[in-house]
Amino acid sequence: MTAVDTALIDRPSPKGAQFDPLFLYACGAAATLLLVSLSGLVISLTINGWPAFHKFGFGFLTNVTWDPVAEVFGAAGPIVDTFVCSIMALAISLPLAFGVAVCLVEYCPSLLRRPIGIAVELLAGIPSIVYGMWGLFIFAPLFAQYVQLPLTEAAPPGSIWDTLTAGVPNGANILTASIVLAIMILPYMAAVLRELLLSVPPQLRESGYGTGATSLEVVMSISLPYVRRSAIGAVMLGLGRALGETMAVTFVIGNSHDFPKSIFSSGSTIASTIANEFNEATGVMHSAALIALGVVLLVMTFGVLAIARFLLGSEQRV
Repeated sequence: MTAVDTALIDRPSPKGAQFDPLFLYACGAAATLLLVSLSGLVISLTINGWPAFHKFGFGFLTNVTWDPVAEVFGAAGPIVDTFVCSIMALAISLPLAFGVAVCLVEYCPSLLRRPIGIAVELLAGIPSIVYGMWGLFIFAPLFAQYVQLPLTEAAPPGSIWDTLTAGVPNGANILTASIVLAIMILPYMAAVLRELLLSVPPQLRESGYGTGATSLEVVMSISLPYVRRSAIGAVMLGLGRALGETMAVTFVIGNSHDFPKSIFSSGSTIASTIANEFNEATGVMHSAALIALGVVLLVMTFGVLAIARFLLGSEQRV
């Protein structure tokens, strides 16, 4: 045995090595607890919502009638309204979030870059109830007076614009809820997209400028393709927040269970329906229907995450 082998054998174990197995078990327990909690949540919601699924079957997802008095419940209206509001909010906020991120990274003076970035992050921390109260008492009346009413009056009777802008001009409608949702999810996506653009290696951006590319060309041809996979996650983060938002939407959507017939129609998302009626649900079937709505919302959220993972996986394989 050489001197080197003897030194390796006699080397003392590192400090804290005896805690390494404990740390391993703690991490495994945390991961297991997470899976158990999630499984318990799914099982509990499914059991408590099963009476509604059993009574109405697939019609629970396709029927629009929501009548607590007759104990007839259909979730089609809230499901469609949830998707419509979320997609409209994402369509409004995504270009703005991308513009804010690009401005902070490429164009904003260094003196203002940090304060504006902090302001964007602080906007993400405002409680949803504050957005809801602002939307109800300030934005909705102004929107009804200066946007909804003029558009409704200007639409030719019987035209497609008349159909799209039909509704009670009180400011509580799907478009108002979508705009409030867009304002809420914009800081999340803007902050994430900003950090993603900052992660682009300076050498790549400088090489683009060195070849004579403009800022727009550098962003679209170099920076954005570099962070494309992670940007999908930022978009899904905003969509997930929009799908599950409750109080802000409840204040300004109008709370109607019908299908939306125009952008100014009243509606009701899954989360707002649960928030509005759960305390008043005295019947077993009413409570089961609301819990079943929670199961549907959980499945929708998982579906969005699954689509995101599929897109990321497909892009990685390419």
